[in-house]
Amino acid sequence: MRLSIRHTTRYLFDAPVVHALQRLRLTPKETQGQEILEWEMEYENAHEELTYEDQHHNTITLVGVKPDVREVRITCRGMVDTHDHAGVIGRHAGHLPLWSFLSQTRLTRPGPGIEKLVRELRNYEGERLDMLHELSRSTLERVEYKIGTTDWNTTAEQSYAARNGVCQDHAHIFIGAARALDVPARYVSGYLMMNDRIEQEATHAWAEAFVDGLGWVGFDISNGISPDERYVRVATGRDYRDASPVTGISFGNMQQVLEVDVAVEQQHVQQQ
Repeated sequence: MRLSIRHTTRYLFDAPVVHALQRLRLTPKETQGQEILEWEMEYENAHEELTYEDQHHNTITLVGVKPDVREVRITCRGMVDTHDHAGVIGRHAGHLPLWSFLSQTRLTRPGPGIEKLVRELRNYEGERLDMLHELSRSTLERVEYKIGTTDWNTTAEQSYAARNGVCQDHAHIFIGAARALDVPARYVSGYLMMNDRIEQEATHAWAEAFVDGLGWVGFDISNGISPDERYVRVATGRDYRDASPVTGISFGNMQQVLEVDVAVEQQHVQQQ
């Protein structure tokens, strides 16, 4: 499937910027199941400082904000070819060893609620892959997808206890429980082509777990499926903080408002 993507991020400051840097994870990965045909980024009131690859093989673009501005706009657009591999990414790559994805972070660490879920699955009588699908199903069953109830700083246990959250929370709950079950797991940020609309208000997030014999396998807990050709992987990490699309550093007494606009649309390819 050929997907056309446009992603606009807009910052509005209530006072002129003294100094600000933005760390962008907005370039899709070249990985099994997807090829990047074209990708470009445009900046308004900002400029690219440098581009490098981090420990997760994410492409990081460091952007400097022009002084004295009140608005910054970053627009990404491109074309990606995707293929359905039933969520299987394959072998481990990156500069971090596989065992590093077994340790918990502040956002994934289980509390009493998730620990109970882990106990229910610890003696699962079946293949590990089937157990992970059951973990995904159980997470969605107990934590309703509900916008506006959590934010980027909400932990997995807080979302689980509240019984609601969004894709980021579902991923953190799955990751925390999988690690407690001795399964390496990681967070994925990216794009999803929706069947009912093109315009979206946010990027998407899901989880991947490492299964012997298959490698990394994706689980979109919020939609109850493994990622298919409608998904585009952009960044991975131990939790949201490693894979967030944009993180910033600002100096000066100013508040900022972030607006995001995403459009993902299938492009029909003419057969030769």
